[in-house]
Amino acid sequence: MTGPALIDGEHAEADRLRARVDELAERVRQNEALFRGAHERNMRLLQAGSLTELFEAVVVGLAAGHAVDAVTLLVRDLRHEVRQLLYAEDPRAESLPGLLFVESLEGMAPQYNSLWQPWLGAFSGADHSLVFPGRADLGSCALLPLRRNGELIGCLNFGCRDAQRFTRSHAGDFLQPLADIAAVCLENAVNRSRLVRSGITDALTGLYNRRYLQHRLVDELARARRDGRPLACVMLDVDHFKRINDQWGHQAGDKVLAQIAHVIREQCRDSDIAIRYGGEEFAVLLPGAGAGRGELVAERIRAAVEANEFVLPGGRGVRLSVSAGVACTLVTRADEELKPLGDRLIAEADVRVYRAKSEGRNRVCGVAE
Repeated sequence: MTGPALIDGEHAEADRLRARVDELAERVRQNEALFRGAHERNMRLLQAGSLTELFEAVVVGLAAGHAVDAVTLLVRDLRHEVRQLLYAEDPRAESLPGLLFVESLEGMAPQYNSLWQPWLGAFSGADHSLVFPGRADLGSCALLPLRRNGELIGCLNFGCRDAQRFTRSHAGDFLQPLADIAAVCLENAVNRSRLVRSGITDALTGLYNRRYLQHRLVDELARARRDGRPLACVMLDVDHFKRINDQWGHQAGDKVLAQIAHVIREQCRDSDIAIRYGGEEFAVLLPGAGAGRGELVAERIRAAVEANEFVLPGGRGVRLSVSAGVACTLVTRADEELKPLGDRLIAEADVRVYRAKSEGRNRVCGVAE
């Protein structure tokens, strides 16, 4: 081939090469955009400063970032520790849509029984309804295991209406790095929350400490004002506790206080906030509770303490009682300064404790008394 035909052939080849180069350049640009998006999403997970921020970044941020119709995060929480840590950060965070706590991953979906690699495939209502509650409209899903130190600590799940978005013919390897990052972030956030909690809990009893009460009380008052609901406080003082220390020593006193704290915790709802106020004094905040419920809880604690025999070192048992005072407040929109309101709530309950003691101890002094 010579002359014009040769030139035309060269031009055609050049055009094909230019088209190929343009196609490759476009793929590079798309890959760069995908990489930047993935990097940004990963950084949001890594930069989460709390369990609340991490869970929001996962179930809200990843849904938008990956353009999927549903994201759920299953967290294996056998002893409910993660739930308690999360609730201590934000009482409303546990209800975050897409966040699911389970004691075991077995039975949540057939694939979990051997889920050590990503599983992609067709959505089945019979198999995946517990993984994606209320989402019968999905066509395909991806189940990504969260693994740490040889254990399955959770699972990150993507669901899409498009039946072809996640199929068994697609490689799941590109999703596993995301799951690995999420697993590390979850482990770190739990450990960080444990450290924070250690600064706001009483080492002897495991209850929250007085410093935590000072911060939480303002938060609960703000919540009560917003929701238009009351807030009750119960203050408790162990009667004649000094004789325990005097007769059997402070080690015996510490053991008894830890047992009393356990009794108090058993009489509280999950949403109630039990505190070691100081020495042999305890407090319980009751969000959403009026005076009647506050007095009911106080009486329940008083009766439970009276019915218990507390064990001293060496096995000897001792009977004790508590005096309790109850106060309640209903915060209005006009109440702008919440700290003084909280101080007054504690003071009123404390005054009623001393009234209960002066009237013979082992009793509850309520709002109407």
